[in-house]
Amino acid sequence: MTINHHPSDETLMRMAAGTLGAGPALVVSVHLERCAVCREQIANFEAVGGAILDAMPLAPLAADLFARTLERLETPPKPAREKTLGKHAELGIELPRAVRNCEVGPWKWLGPGFMWSKIKIAGSPDAKVMLLKGKAGLHLPAHGHTGLEFMQVLSGSLSDERGQYFPGDLDEAGEDVDHRPIVGEDSECICLAALEGDTRLHGLLGRLLRPIVGF
Repeated sequence: MTINHHPSDETLMRMAAGTLGAGPALVVSVHLERCAVCREQIANFEAVGGAILDAMPLAPLAADLFARTLERLETPPKPAREKTLGKHAELGIELPRAVRNCEVGPWKWLGPGFMWSKIKIAGSPDAKVMLLKGKAGLHLPAHGHTGLEFMQVLSGSLSDERGQYFPGDLDEAGEDVDHRPIVGEDSECICLAALEGDTRLHGLLGRLLRPIVGF
């Protein structure tokens, strides 16, 4: 499998530094499961970060650090959260490993041939993450963005003015992108998407969808 579209170096640097938001980080994690090129780039950025930390002067430890560490060790661990594999099975797809511990909602109608499923990340209630599913040949709603949109193709294909996207490809679309993606004619397409800002949906359909999606 050839992957032609990757996260930007800036996004990978943020991922390596731990400064990428929970939603985008989830989408990038899914990309990394398939992409050896980006895994190597992340490792390079992490190595640079480690070297910078090694060169920094040592800072004194807090006076109560040892006591707080012992307190944490004595606190019983929280029971592991039950995985929602049943819900995943209801979607009719095999989800990437990074998504399997998230709370994944059922498919909901967005329009003719267009469905979505909301994803909730534990500890990050404000993360804007969703699965999108479109039938073959569907023209998705025209839209722009007030921040970065991260979209990882899981199955099928998409295309817009900038190119074609197949399984494993990750598209970053910023405020300068206004587009209307089209699902490939051969099969339905399922994508994992996350937003840093909001989607600017155009036209009547966009005004109808915003209250449903919520962002």
